Amino acid sequence: MNALDRFHPAVAAWFARTFDAPTPAQERAAAIDQLVKEGLAGPLPDETRIVYVSPLKALSNDIQRNLEAPLEGIREELAALNLPEVAIRAVVRTGDTSQAERAGMRRKAPHIVVTTPESLYILLGSQSGREMLATCRTVIVDEIHAIAGNKRGAHLALSLERLQALTGRGLARIGLSATQKPIEEVARFLMGSRAAAGEDCVIIDSGHVRSRDLKLELPPAPLEAVMSGEVWTQVYDRLAELIREHRTTLVFVNTRRLAERVARHLSERLGEENVTAHHGSLSKERRLDAEQRLKRGELKVLVATASLELGIDIGDVDLVCQLGSTRSINALLQRVGRAGHSVGGTSKGRLFPLSRDELVECAALLDAVRRGELDRLEVPTAPLDVLAQQITAEVSAREWAEQELFDLMRGGRGALLHHDSVNQMLRPRKGARLTALTSGGAIPDNADYRVMLEPEGHLVGTVNEDFAVESLQGDVFQLGNPSYRILRVERGTVRVEDAHGQPPSIPFWLGEAPGRTEELSAAVSRLRKEIEQRLDGGRAADDGRAAKGASGEAMQWLIESVGLDEAAALQIIQYLSAGRAALGCLPAFDTVVFERFFDESGGMQLVIHSPFGSRVNRAWGLSLRSAAA
Repeated sequence: MNALDRFHPAVAAWFARTFDAPTPAQERAAAIDQLVKEGLAGPLPDETRIVYVSPLKALSNDIQRNLEAPLEGIREELAALNLPEVAIRAVVRTGDTSQAERAGMRRKAPHIVVTTPESLYILLGSQSGREMLATCRTVIVDEIHAIAGNKRGAHLALSLERLQALTGRGLARIGLSATQKPIEEVARFLMGSRAAAGEDCVIIDSGHVRSRDLKLELPPAPLEAVMSGEVWTQVYDRLAELIREHRTTLVFVNTRRLAERVARHLSERLGEENVTAHHGSLSKERRLDAEQRLKRGELKVLVATASLELGIDIGDVDLVCQLGSTRSINALLQRVGRAGHSVGGTSKGRLFPLSRDELVECAALLDAVRRGELDRLEVPTAPLDVLAQQITAEVSAREWAEQELFDLMRGGRGALLHHDSVNQMLRPRKGARLTALTSGGAIPDNADYRVMLEPEGHLVGTVNEDFAVESLQGDVFQLGNPSYRILRVERGTVRVEDAHGQPPSIPFWLGEAPGRTEELSAAVSRLRKEIEQRLDGGRAADDGRAAKGASGEAMQWLIESVGLDEAAALQIIQYLSAGRAALGCLPAFDTVVFERFFDESGGMQLVIHSPFGSRVNRAWGLSLRSAAA
């Protein structure tokens, strides 16, 4: 039986015209097909049937735009079959939705609502939002890996339980992701209480392995512990050369400051009109403008942070360059996957290590990708702050019997609620609803200053509070590629004017560099052990020729098994051989090295060579600091 036979002929005809064949996930996700069939059987009521949850507001807008193409195509197929039009409306409801659009949703409920976890929470806390969502039958969570492993995911999980209780029916829940491990754990997260009740979940695992063209790019000069200005120049020149060879290029970096700096240097080589930056501290209008310019082919290169890691629609990308290690396997796959982003396409990526340590880490990244490995998601266990928020929000919307609320939330009480122990009921206190709506969510607040362009009064983006306070009138800085001159710094706002290309300084933001994941740390440890085992042959023989042969064997392994070129393999062998000679062994998961030395003033210093990744090393560092104090 053809999978399309289950769809309405108009929907099946659109699929056949647009794709070679539906993917397994598309075969199962027949929510729009159900709306078409219902609309043909009778007038389609003004009720919300599908809630599509995206982790990013910008991604929500893309999803809404991309829904218009299949809906329009299905309308054309219906007309070709002489069938009446089925008007299926899809709208976006996020923090950026205007008051006029929100009022329109209240008057006439859309059939498909595209939203974020935070906006879904707000809708569940308002009377009009609850009335709209009460008819929902299907929930789709896009890029589920991006939220399942943090408190935003825990917050969304409780919102889904509240939504299901509101509708009074078992919602069809669909989760989408390209990089999730273990997939069974993500399925249990999506199912929530229904998984605990023993309900089954259909898992469609089409795999994350696809055709890739991944290589390391090294400057002509050998890498050191810190990259010099001369070597940075070589990196920028090589980047510009690669960009000229391709139609569109994405350059990923790990910090907003580096994104601004790289955009400035590439502008000098390629022209300011061909380059711009994209990161979370730019206003949504500036980010959207950059995305659309790249999609239209007006930009040659976009320099981005994780703001473009997920599936925002930026058109076809030929090449992805990553400066420095991504610090995680999943991030590399997500970023490189933006190139050749189509079924059967080849993703082309180039990694630029920025130090000798990063060279080893990038080699381990390539090895992990070759082995088909992924970072493991750790779903937070019972975050009580999230639970308190959701209990307050739900009881503010309606009274609950405590046992029913316990079954929904699995326990919890709050100071904003009144507990009637006699009747075993929970009721909201005064101000509980307002507190729940204005203080909800799991995204931490920041103290960034808004940057306002005068005299237009347009929002350019934000800068860190410390940078704003330390800046003076007349200072010139860059944000998004253009340079701005500071007119004055007010409370929470930096007012600027166009500096007309004057040489700028680069803003800084605090605490944004990612930490290395446990799985990548294991890959680094494995790489070191593999090389050390091959180098040990030369040490055991105590013979110069044997040692040289062992180095050659280790190099050959890096070239043949990991896929490095000779220059990268040689630098890794030289670096690790020197470290092994100094320390006596190479740090690995089963070998932690304590190195003591004395600085120039005679003070004793201790370095712990621990390869366990950021979570273990940060906790270890805090405990040692506490013990030393």
